[in-house]
Amino acid sequence: MVKILTFLRKSLKLVAENAPRMKYLNVAEKNDAAKTIAGHLSRGNSRRREGLSVYNKIYEFDAVVHGQNVTMVMTSVSGHLLTHDFTGSYRSWKMCNPSQLFDAPVTKMCPEDSMKIRQTLEREVRYCTALIIWTDCDREGENIGFEIVEVCRNVKNNIRVYRAKFSEITPQAVRRALDNLVQPDERQSQAVDVRSELDLRIGAAFTRFQTMRLQSVFQGVIESLVSYGSCQIPTLGFVVQRYKEAENFVPQKFWKLRLTHTVDELTVEFTWGRNRLFDRKCCEAIFLLVKRDPPLLATVQSVVQKPKSKWRPQPMDTIELEKLGSRKLKISAKQTMQIAEKLYQQGYISYPRTETNMFSKEINLRSLVERQAEHPAWGEFARRVMDWGPNPRNGRKSDQAHPPIHPIKFTTGLSGNEQRVYELIVRHFLACVSRDATGSETVVNIEIGGEEFSASGLVIFERNYLDVYIYDRWNGKEIHPYEMGTSFEPTTIEMPEGTTTAPQMLTEADLIALMEKHSIGTDATHAEHINTIKERGYIGVVDNGFLVPGTLGMGLVEGYDAMSLSLAQPKLRAGLEADLKAICDGVKQPDAVLREQIEIYREAFRVITERAQILDEKVGLRFNSTPQQAPQITETQTLEEVFRCPRCGTSKMALKRKASGNGVYLSCMNFPQCKAVIWLDDFVKEASVSSEHCRTCGPDSKKLVLKFKQMASMMFLNCDSTEYTSCLLCDAPLRDLLGVNLDTLRQGEGSQGGNSSVRNRDVPSSGYSTDRSTGSSRNNIPPRSNNAPPRSNNVPPRNNNYPSSGYGSQRTNNPSSGSSTSCPKCSQPLKKLTVKKSGPNHGREFYVCPTPDNPCKTFIWAEDITQNDRDSPPPPRASGTRGGAGGGGASGRPRAKRKCAICRLEGHTRNNCPQHHPSNS
Repeated sequence: MVKILTFLRKSLKLVAENAPRMKYLNVAEKNDAAKTIAGHLSRGNSRRREGLSVYNKIYEFDAVVHGQNVTMVMTSVSGHLLTHDFTGSYRSWKMCNPSQLFDAPVTKMCPEDSMKIRQTLEREVRYCTALIIWTDCDREGENIGFEIVEVCRNVKNNIRVYRAKFSEITPQAVRRALDNLVQPDERQSQAVDVRSELDLRIGAAFTRFQTMRLQSVFQGVIESLVSYGSCQIPTLGFVVQRYKEAENFVPQKFWKLRLTHTVDELTVEFTWGRNRLFDRKCCEAIFLLVKRDPPLLATVQSVVQKPKSKWRPQPMDTIELEKLGSRKLKISAKQTMQIAEKLYQQGYISYPRTETNMFSKEINLRSLVERQAEHPAWGEFARRVMDWGPNPRNGRKSDQAHPPIHPIKFTTGLSGNEQRVYELIVRHFLACVSRDATGSETVVNIEIGGEEFSASGLVIFERNYLDVYIYDRWNGKEIHPYEMGTSFEPTTIEMPEGTTTAPQMLTEADLIALMEKHSIGTDATHAEHINTIKERGYIGVVDNGFLVPGTLGMGLVEGYDAMSLSLAQPKLRAGLEADLKAICDGVKQPDAVLREQIEIYREAFRVITERAQILDEKVGLRFNSTPQQAPQITETQTLEEVFRCPRCGTSKMALKRKASGNGVYLSCMNFPQCKAVIWLDDFVKEASVSSEHCRTCGPDSKKLVLKFKQMASMMFLNCDSTEYTSCLLCDAPLRDLLGVNLDTLRQGEGSQGGNSSVRNRDVPSSGYSTDRSTGSSRNNIPPRSNNAPPRSNNVPPRNNNYPSSGYGSQRTNNPSSGSSTSCPKCSQPLKKLTVKKSGPNHGREFYVCPTPDNPCKTFIWAEDITQNDRDSPPPPRASGTRGGAGGGGASGRPRAKRKCAICRLEGHTRNNCPQHHPSNS
């Protein structure tokens, strides 16, 4: 027994050693992060190989995950892997009305520049058993993580997914993250999806309308894109508001009293208790009471001496970093964040996108300070902090995800702006964990002639944090040693004149503070929004870093305000930000937030389109240009949606007009992903979409209003009016008349009715009609535009303009039809048909002229034709044909050339006709 157990243990051990090792795919947000994380987890022993994207490498190494030895494959994306976009015709500015974009189908797709990254993930995940997400631990990072999961699960649906949570890329942090893997947070990802879809819908609708409108009414003046963003425009609104305050500012003169006292070359200036007066005479009267001859003495009413401190800064969050970069380093917020992101990926600082300004007790601050003790510039101060013991002045904000921004790794090897940003972060950190500056302030209050004046002095005892934080100033101010109750004669008493000044323009730091206050964007997006409106030319930067609005930016905001729209105000976007937070907290559902926000902006869009002339006027005033008459929206600019596409089920089919303007058709709005199309041109003279919804098919389906080319069509449908209104989905006789086969359409196959148009097939992605049935010549069909119906230019419409299925139609070229009656106008054989639709004419037979478009307008009820006419034999047929005009007969006339029974052309038979389809046989 012992030998058996020993044998089994050895066998199991041997099997375990020889079993294939599990492989985990690890994906970071950027290549630098992937490289650094792989280096830490492998202790510098990772093996690099190339991915399909030259910018995203692959690193392999061994590690222990969940107690098992596994092979780790580490790679990266480059930010978002997928992006929201409209489908099919909705991408075209001229193929749909901008108002339709609020309901247009939206999909998440991989842009072309990310395809190589996607292909790398698809290739690598095939050989892996689990996926670990190493993206940044914020909303956007969570969403990018779910995009990675989606791509990988499309290839391997059963892949296990884990999330690594970390706030800094250090050996300890990444190993701790690997040991404590969690599940991705879907709610954060959903919030980003809602925000992204709304930004697309709102931005596209308003941008298209504004651009087309203003370019048309200001031709040659406005030629650039006139974009709208629900964060960008309120941000612009802050700049415009401050500019208008300055622009509308009216300066006022004021007067005040100033008293000085000089002793031993030290002059102390006293401030008037009333500050200033805008009435000169009143101020002069008071001045005469104070300044008399002989002069009055000033009496010291009180001397207050109290300790004074200048507080050290709180721990740094993202907004503070952006503001300090702008104010102190004169670097734009976007550039500051780009540099901080790079320092983070290199492991020099903690994660730079955080809302937290308080250090938790778990963070070893002493160790962080100790790493800076050898720096030549601030090392001495770091050692002083170690002697005091690090004591941060914590704030009250925490995002429960990341600590405040702080240095991780000591370095002296940086240069340029990277060194300046790193230095700012280090000095800020050392200052916030040190001590406040202390001093003593003396405030002296005096009285003279019934008026009160005051002066203050400052003595600094300990500079403390000011020794390292070179971005703050605190200067002492000397004052005489006054005693309460004593008197002195003022050296001077004056009444200077001044003028009020306009408020200063906003700086980038001021703008960020306003965005934070009004919840416009997030700490991670403020810099991007400001940079976007700079690039659009909506705002510009002038001397001293002040922001001023551009001409177009001013016109837009003034136009919105004149229409009583709050588009340039922070209220709308702040409400959305609150809803997104509610999604993250599980308080609101993503679909509900999406619906509510769409309706809010849909109403705003309705107002702006109805009052667009107001926008024209305001923009025109700023450009000093008179707006021209706005052109009417053409049919090509408005897509009339009819019903949901039977093929893809996601988008709607819309009524469109051919590029030539002759004829209409229905096609799926999801082209080219879905190429379903229904051609209506051979039967229909005019078509429009009714506002009436189909009661049978539901609110997603609208009825069509059709006018037919031939009266026979109206007889088929038993319609007495010149228009026929019905739902194509549930009206079987109408579908039969038009040759529409829903089953074939759903299967994605070509289907042809009784006319020359190909029914229920995809719009070809190439320039050729490729959906013909067997026996057709595909290569001799000339190319066409994708916007035009796929009909060959060298194959005319067939004479038989009615379907053979469903109506019992009798083809005149079929000898079994029994009809040889000729058209009295053109002598062509008439075609015999039967009314199938329920009504008083149900079952009645009639004849029509089969010539294209029926120019003869011939229509004859069958009972009106004499028995002799109906019983006359058909003309003789040429041998070997199944139709045609026949050969020579008893009359001795020349034998006619053979003609096709379908298209009536010479040179081929119906079996080889390009318009032949098995359903016609």
